[in-house]
Amino acid sequence: MIKETKKISKNNTIDFNNLKDYHLSIQLSLDGFSFCICNIHSKNIEYFNSFEFTDEHKISPYKHLELIEHVYNKESILKYKYPSVSVTHFNNLVTQVPKPIFDKNNLANYLKYAVKVLENDYITFDELKNSDIVNVYIPFVNINNFLFDMYGSFIFKHASTVLVECLLNEFKNNIEQQYFVNVTKNTFEVVVIKNKKLELYNIFNFKTKEDFIYYILFIAEQLNLNPEEFQLILMGDIEKESELYKIVYQYIRNVSFYKNLTYNNIIDGISSHEHYTLLNQI
Repeated sequence: MIKETKKISKNNTIDFNNLKDYHLSIQLSLDGFSFCICNIHSKNIEYFNSFEFTDEHKISPYKHLELIEHVYNKESILKYKYPSVSVTHFNNLVTQVPKPIFDKNNLANYLKYAVKVLENDYITFDELKNSDIVNVYIPFVNINNFLFDMYGSFIFKHASTVLVECLLNEFKNNIEQQYFVNVTKNTFEVVVIKNKKLELYNIFNFKTKEDFIYYILFIAEQLNLNPEEFQLILMGDIEKESELYKIVYQYIRNVSFYKNLTYNNIIDGISSHEHYTLLNQI
């Protein structure tokens, strides 16, 4: 049920007796767990690993915690007391609320129109630093508790918060409309930025390449974007050789991959458009 998917180890350069210069980034989802250790000053990724959980639709909160514990037993490097830890929660239990109408006492009501909310669900929110948007979401609270016991206090956000914040900041000087698609296994996020502001965020599950292109074109149609003209920027778990890319290229003229130029030392092991939210927690 757990498969190691990609590992880059440079831990011979890490001084485990002096971790003050290191940051641990973790990304949680029902279908996997990934993490990296970064030297804060050099911006070098010293260690990276990702794990895939199969049959994620059958994973209960108890089973999810069990899988995470198994990863920690396998990866002893995770058990050190890192002074700086951040965590992103990737799931579709999220909705966006404009700040002018946001009321922190009304979280369940915002979320119930987007997802099924149970009475005992813990709901929290992130205020996006560079946007008039608040992300309201349900985190994996039992995993948060496990991580708190391991590291003490840490920063956690919804993965979409990091994705949108960083894209808005990175492309803040670009007034053109930009359409980003971030793929994670059988899920993908859409971020559309226009005039330096978030125009749309959504997340979709898909089973086939036809599902994939359908949702991309549907969003384009809703936003009056011409497939012959707009620029589609691909991120995440997608490559030129994949069926997903091939079908996108059939229908959209201008397709490119995002290029992460910040962490050049991992380019040989990880495509420069992969793991955007994990790497940008740092």
